[in-house]
Amino acid sequence: MEKKVFIPVAEPVFDGRELEYLSDCIKSGWISSIGKYVTEFEQGFARYIGCRYGVAVHTGTAALHLALAALSIGPGDEVIVPDLTFAATANAVIYTGAKPVLVDVEEDTWNIDPRQVEKAINENTKAVIAVHLYGHPCDMETILDICDRYGIMLVEDAAEAHGSEYRGRKVGSFGKIGCFSFFGNKVITTGEGGICVTDDPDLKQRIEQLRDHGMSTIKKYWHDVVGYNYRMTNLQAAVGVAQLERIDWFVERKRKIAELYKNYLADIGNLILPTEKDYAKNIFWMFTICIRDACKVSRDELMQLLKSEGVDSRPVFFPLHRMPPYYTGKSYPNSEKISKAGLSLPSSA
Repeated sequence: MEKKVFIPVAEPVFDGRELEYLSDCIKSGWISSIGKYVTEFEQGFARYIGCRYGVAVHTGTAALHLALAALSIGPGDEVIVPDLTFAATANAVIYTGAKPVLVDVEEDTWNIDPRQVEKAINENTKAVIAVHLYGHPCDMETILDICDRYGIMLVEDAAEAHGSEYRGRKVGSFGKIGCFSFFGNKVITTGEGGICVTDDPDLKQRIEQLRDHGMSTIKKYWHDVVGYNYRMTNLQAAVGVAQLERIDWFVERKRKIAELYKNYLADIGNLILPTEKDYAKNIFWMFTICIRDACKVSRDELMQLLKSEGVDSRPVFFPLHRMPPYYTGKSYPNSEKISKAGLSLPSSA
């Protein structure tokens, strides 16, 4: 019996120089957190985003945590986050002792709604985390205006948006700090990994210290503060350097896949396809659709049907407010509707 082909939602592509650079690491003996590939990856990725500095860490969650810690977010502070996002966004806030304040998302982009952000601001608000969900940029101009008027800081969670652009400028370069993930299903991967990018030399130094146990950057084994073991290894960075060499190809492949999906699915009236606003370059990290209420099958039934045909899919994230650690007892209509009806289709480059 012929085995049915299985099409995953996402899988890494390693057909560049990954093995060559990994072999170089192993032969040199520089396999931990010091090595030329860490430096090369940090500098190369920061340059790609359009920032002066990059600090590589071992996960995207660590990047978010360090960004908030470097900005001195702590107990008594509030940080506004979208209700529809992966839990790491809120978890990073909680790690600092601050409170994540959930707001609803826009109906069309699924990103944090600037109108709801402004309504949620109070005397305890210290920052907003703008999540570029599934690769579509947030409305950065409006969000930055709000942050400037109220004197609060902006952090970008661009874990799913490597190469996405707002009015021709790459996301991750707008806030005080931009945070990216290099998990195995991301646009480029280091297996596990993340990075903070910034233009501020003081923030860069602060993040570097915090990722390395709080050790002084000028006095070996002297610890000025309590830090974390959040370093990226030279092995991870070697893979990252090879992936970064092909990032433009990966991004264009994602966009081409999205174009093909749109062409094939455009005439199916009960599907809502992902948008691309006039200010945006959406990299379509995942081609994620919604099922209209009038559809005769539910989202979950469609996922089971796809599975029976060997096609993988994923549901959209649960709204944070529905889960025990983040429960608010409030209503967030857009995030609830999108979460119930949304699913991601295979999007590997």
